[in-house]
Amino acid sequence: MNQYKIPFNNLYSQYKELQNEIDESIKTIIKNSDFLTGKTTEEFENAICDYTGAEDCAAMSSGSDSLIASLKALNIGPNDQVLTVGHTFLSTTESIINVGAEPIFVDIDEFYLLDISQFKKTDRLKAILFVDLYGQTPDIDRILSFAKKHNLKVIEDAAQSFGSEYKGKKVGSLVDLTCFSFNPLKNLSAMGDAGAVTGKKEYIEKIKQIRNHGRGKSNKIIEGYNSRIDNIQAIILKQKLKKIDNWIDKKRIVCQKYTKELNSVVNCPKETSWSKHTYYVYVIEVPNGTRDKLKNYLQERGIETKIHYVDSTHKLNYIKNKIELPKTEYMSRNILSLPCYYDISNLCQQKVIDSIKEFYKNEKNITS
Repeated sequence: MNQYKIPFNNLYSQYKELQNEIDESIKTIIKNSDFLTGKTTEEFENAICDYTGAEDCAAMSSGSDSLIASLKALNIGPNDQVLTVGHTFLSTTESIINVGAEPIFVDIDEFYLLDISQFKKTDRLKAILFVDLYGQTPDIDRILSFAKKHNLKVIEDAAQSFGSEYKGKKVGSLVDLTCFSFNPLKNLSAMGDAGAVTGKKEYIEKIKQIRNHGRGKSNKIIEGYNSRIDNIQAIILKQKLKKIDNWIDKKRIVCQKYTKELNSVVNCPKETSWSKHTYYVYVIEVPNGTRDKLKNYLQERGIETKIHYVDSTHKLNYIKNKIELPKTEYMSRNILSLPCYYDISNLCQQKVIDSIKEFYKNEKNITS
């Protein structure tokens, strides 16, 4: 039971809307002992392709495994370097480390996305792994232009942006490989861990082999591991996929209200001109190092908040080459994620808004 009167999220809502469909689908899986691979997985993969416009899809056990398998499929490994960003969840950086490659970090721009103007080619650079942080994409055409010039592979970490668009096209068909996470906190959420990779058929075929202990259609076995989705998660996600655009549209309305009400008090998220923002989380930037005080103030009023993210991954102790990313480090000290879900009540959202305004009316909170 959540202790907060206004929780950070509501994981029950999606299930409640589709309870009959989900329950019956799970019963069918159990009745048929259809737990792994086969038709159910393939139907889910086809549904993802239909939605995203992708050439092919490999359903995976998690977003993290999706990233690792994608790097392996593109032959990224020891002694290779990958351009990426530190203002992200751990799995982005972990995936690069886990294949033996070295992350090359760039700072962020005004949208909290990797700053493409900082891209530099090195002799060992083999790929770009960019993140659609919080639910919108960087300027992918600029990334692809740099990649083409220097013969680099491009992977999109779309763990937070399922349903987003770039220049009118759904995320999932824009670069070599796109990695999705469907963990319970995501806009399209499983009831456990799940993920998927979409992209070019030649790469997806290899990922399907990697996820199944290296076994494929031929007798040749390559290095792999177990990263198959389970069919209960696949069927749940397939049912929820029918509703995802409606849920995103409703969530965007909630976010627009936050921005309208709070933009004169804190720095609210900026939307790019090229991407449809799906708001995995709604993140504000607060003034003058007041984040922790504001978080405690809201907690005392029964409002749950989170921080995405407390520390940048470039500061992890296993990162060998230490660098400074001033904008990233500043953001990690001053950002706060507000309760944001498509069915939050007007009353609850208004309480969040009014509480933040009340906090900053007190001059001591800003200057101390």
